[in-house]
Amino acid sequence: MLRQKISERLKANAKTLTESDIKRVIEKADDLKRTFESNGSLGCFLKDVKLMIALVRDYRNGTYRQIPWYALSAVAAALLYVLSPVDLIPDVVPVLGFTDDALMMSVCLLLVEQQLAEYETRTAETST
Repeated sequence: MLRQKISERLKANAKTLTESDIKRVIEKADDLKRTFESNGSLGCFLKDVKLMIALVRDYRNGTYRQIPWYALSAVAAALLYVLSPVDLIPDVVPVLGFTDDALMMSVCLLLVEQQLAEYETRTAETST
């Protein structure tokens, strides 16, 4: 049930995402990284979060545009959700507080797995 609610919320947030939301992800990149580094239950997503932030940044500066808007929107919406103080389960609730954040990341990664892999491959090719 929680997974379904999170999936619905991710899709709803992705539909209303704006360029200013994308800019906010970039501005809050350090806060996002700290959130995932400092929380044991979210730490397993750190590599993916860094990749997602890089993707959003490259999209915004125009160096990578080969991603459908829905995938970019899902990535940005998931990252902004983690930053949001208004969660399905507030982060201050012991043990369960970051469960919805972890589920949001999991659902997002399932939705955009192929696009993230393509981005990672493309950026690895251009950096060599």
